Amino acid sequence: MADSKLQARDPKIYEALKNELQRQREGLEMIPSENFTSLAVMEAMGSVLTNKYSEGYPSHRYYGGNHFIDVVEQTAIDRAKELFKVPHANVQAYSGSPANLAVYLATCKPGDVIMGMNLTDGGHLTHGWKTSVTGQIFKSVPYHVKADGYIDIEEARKLAQENKPKLIWVGCTAYTREFPFKEFAEIADSVGAYLAADISHIAGLVVAGAHESPKDYAHVIMTTTHKTMRGPRGALIMVTEKGMRKDPELGEKINKTIFPGMQGGPHENVIAGIATALLEASTPDFREYGQQIVRNAKALASSLMANGMKLVTDGTVNHMVLIDLTPLGKGKGAFAEYALEVAGITVNKNTIPKEPASPFYPSGVRLGTPALTTRGMREQEMNQIGRIIAEACNEIKYYSMPENKEERSAYLAKFRDEAGKNPKLQALKKEVIELCAKFPLYPDLGS
Repeated sequence: MADSKLQARDPKIYEALKNELQRQREGLEMIPSENFTSLAVMEAMGSVLTNKYSEGYPSHRYYGGNHFIDVVEQTAIDRAKELFKVPHANVQAYSGSPANLAVYLATCKPGDVIMGMNLTDGGHLTHGWKTSVTGQIFKSVPYHVKADGYIDIEEARKLAQENKPKLIWVGCTAYTREFPFKEFAEIADSVGAYLAADISHIAGLVVAGAHESPKDYAHVIMTTTHKTMRGPRGALIMVTEKGMRKDPELGEKINKTIFPGMQGGPHENVIAGIATALLEASTPDFREYGQQIVRNAKALASSLMANGMKLVTDGTVNHMVLIDLTPLGKGKGAFAEYALEVAGITVNKNTIPKEPASPFYPSGVRLGTPALTTRGMREQEMNQIGRIIAEACNEIKYYSMPENKEERSAYLAKFRDEAGKNPKLQALKKEVIELCAKFPLYPDLGS
């Protein structure tokens, strides 16, 4: 970060950026929805494109001076269509949540029945959860997972037949098995519903051939671009050949829902970053990268179980692992998240199937391998990391969340103070720093 204009203009923000770079370099970023972009993607995002208003779509803008903007956006559209083998793509959605809302508004009317995976079973807020606007505007009928953590297809089939939804989502935030696209397509077709595949977590795996594509089964595909795709924070909404057959105007409906229905000027600097990330994802190197993400996740899962940890579905076949901490007691997720942070590992607390506590103080931890794989780590490192995680989690076994809500804040503050001084966690942090030093992150940025 040498010769920084930001340092001279705004030293407070510069210092925060510098500290965040150090945190990322010296720690293990294991939240499965996070990754590291290339410097090329960051260059596109920090470019002069941020200065331009470009309401509308390529060749149909409401402002002048968009000739070069059109080149950028059309390139992103063409690359998305080619990479995912679809006839229509919209690249303007600011992020995944508004992109999903656009899918609703293009296919449903307020009050229509929709189905998605229950949030505490691993689903996403925007698939109809009660605190989301999607669960308030539409009548949500969630499906669940079975006791073994796998999607309950028969329940979903029964619910669809009984409720006749207009739209069915297949996708998740915490599911460690392959999505059953074919089975959900059969369910959706049997009731005349649209099937939307939210592949935000697995898009990079789909591109790499490490997970089946939904293109032959879903009518609409939505994905964010920053998780396993390794791009900036944006989203793609794509209509498949099957979707065009169901409604030839579906692509145009989605475009109109995004603009002028929901958004104003698109963030063309982000769209440029998306275009570059899509180009990177089209290479043989990326295909190998996506395959390695899964190999690393499987190795991590094996190491965790070998070190005594319980996993939902007893493992993984994608990029994600979900630890069930109930052998240590219910509601341990917040304790584990912070203990691991002290040890230099960033994860997120998460609900588990049949959650015995609450979404805010859940009994699980969600972690993944995309960012570690980007740094060049392989199975050997996953074995070491699995042991470190297990040892860190063992340090929380004597802590339990008070039943009295008024006591929780003080108890957590006391825990954090003790965890920050825990000698075992400090020793593990030193081991993590030494491991990260072997896999430098953004060396071209300097110190």
